[in-house]
Amino acid sequence: MRDLSNAPAASVVSRDVTQREGARVLPPSDDVWAELERIFSSPHFQASERRRAFLRFIVDETLTGRAESLKGFTIALAVFGRDESFDPQADPVVRLEARRLRRDLDSYYMDAGQNDAVRISIPKGSYVPSFEWHNAPSLPTSTDPQASDIRDHSTHDLATDGQLPSWSGFRRHLGIVAAFAAGLAVGVLGWILLSGRTQPHFRSAREPALLVMPFEALSPGESTRFFANGIGQELIGNLFRFAGFRLYIFPVGSEEDSSLAPAQLARRLGVTYVVTGSVQTNAEEVRVTTQVLNATNGKVVWTKTFARPSNPQSLMGIQTDLADEIATVIGQPYGVVKSDLGDSRSPAAVSNMESYMCVLRAYGYRRNFSRAEFDPVLRCLEQTVQRDPDYSDGWAMLGWLRVDAGRLGYTGENNRQKEYEKALEATARAVTLQPNNPLALKALGAAYFYAGRYDESERITRQAAALNPNDPEVLAQLGWRLAVRGNFEEGIPMLKRAIARSLNPPSWYFHLIAIELCLKGNYEQMLAVAERSALGDPGFSQFLLAVANGELGNRDAVRQALEKMSRYQPVAGDPEGFMRRHGATDQIVGAMMAGLSKAQLIASE
Repeated sequence: MRDLSNAPAASVVSRDVTQREGARVLPPSDDVWAELERIFSSPHFQASERRRAFLRFIVDETLTGRAESLKGFTIALAVFGRDESFDPQADPVVRLEARRLRRDLDSYYMDAGQNDAVRISIPKGSYVPSFEWHNAPSLPTSTDPQASDIRDHSTHDLATDGQLPSWSGFRRHLGIVAAFAAGLAVGVLGWILLSGRTQPHFRSAREPALLVMPFEALSPGESTRFFANGIGQELIGNLFRFAGFRLYIFPVGSEEDSSLAPAQLARRLGVTYVVTGSVQTNAEEVRVTTQVLNATNGKVVWTKTFARPSNPQSLMGIQTDLADEIATVIGQPYGVVKSDLGDSRSPAAVSNMESYMCVLRAYGYRRNFSRAEFDPVLRCLEQTVQRDPDYSDGWAMLGWLRVDAGRLGYTGENNRQKEYEKALEATARAVTLQPNNPLALKALGAAYFYAGRYDESERITRQAAALNPNDPEVLAQLGWRLAVRGNFEEGIPMLKRAIARSLNPPSWYFHLIAIELCLKGNYEQMLAVAERSALGDPGFSQFLLAVANGELGNRDAVRQALEKMSRYQPVAGDPEGFMRRHGATDQIVGAMMAGLSKAQLIASE
């Protein structure tokens, strides 16, 4: 901590003097210094020593009344060791390091510092830091010098406390969902907690925050208002079943900060994503428009309008269906939030969200199982569980990559069983850490499956599906495993539902659908499904294309598919072994190998 007794007299603002900026109450300087030391002492603040010196210098200059001197030239000399010949146009060090420092601070306040009473930021276009209360205190009416030392510790984070906040603490506008009255007496989270059917996944502080605003009724009348409140309530309940982000609500009817735009409110509260919606009704239809905004950069990452016929007898069903669809699009593993985070990551950046971003990178790898991506993703997951040993998602994904190492032979043909044992160990650890974590259960189901424990795999995967029936990936996992073991009747409809609920379904969602069509002799439809699955997939989808085109006599297309398949060694090297390692029945293996032989014969003519 900074020794205030040795600080310059001008740098300390007496506690009986409240700083004000317009109508805002600004923190006293000793609170700012305390916050600075809190930041520096946190392992989640990832700034380099040079950027820490940068931050300390500009804070000190500002609090001692020399903010006007904070120019690039001054900072370059004082912090970065440049001399009088420094040219900011030729040497952008200050500008670049300021940008990185802003990112370091943003990451800190999105994670470990989300509940800090004071926030330090560096507005873009300036090197003068800004100091503000995170939960701004009211102007003190007492002359007591302690009155200016106001902090609001009443709102608790479910992720850090693991407990629900008390009702007396629900004073501020943003609360973890404990109850949500949207025209109903019982809140949706209370229903989730008390129903005994589904326990929410407690979010980790390393994950981004998602704020759900009340849906706005744009048409007059109580029915529209009740419908808007109801769909918002169901949406929150559905989102709570998805892992990967912390969920917050803006209480219905709250007037605090109602003048702020959603993005402004989110930035003020340290929230990454905001979900907004509106409802319009008339005699013919109900129109629901939903938008997801990345508050850090102002980007609209997804928006859609849903129109349904307005029928009084079916309004409740419409409300439920729309809430399901919206939640699935937002929360699924390949949904808009995780896709946006994945797109925006910088490979060179190291932040306190590194563990979470590694899990996202693993999701990206698992879309096409790229051999080039496997080793770096495996390394980052191994580092993740060392850095964050209680991170269930990290263990789950590590287990899944161990499964891939075995079934795809990435660590050698003789190491398959060892890899499956490592997968079971990692995924069991993930489930122990969070017994109701859908990702952990899905990964454990995969480990059981490839270890040949099919009944246990099915039981665990059904458990994951029961936790979140809106998750298309768990539907696809269960449907795929049922179908590959010969239960097409139950498995194929699940795969089709997963595809219908996905924004951009991975290739493997289509494989068993194409195989069933092959078994039925429907080669035209098989070809259409295989072509869709082959987008970006050089592996088993090319096998399917070769078989379908071979049955249809398309020689050139067969040759092209076989050539592409040859680049993917796990399939090309031993196609029969590949299918058997994936649990395929004798019927599937026999039919597909016969189709491959026919395709190879046609290609050789």
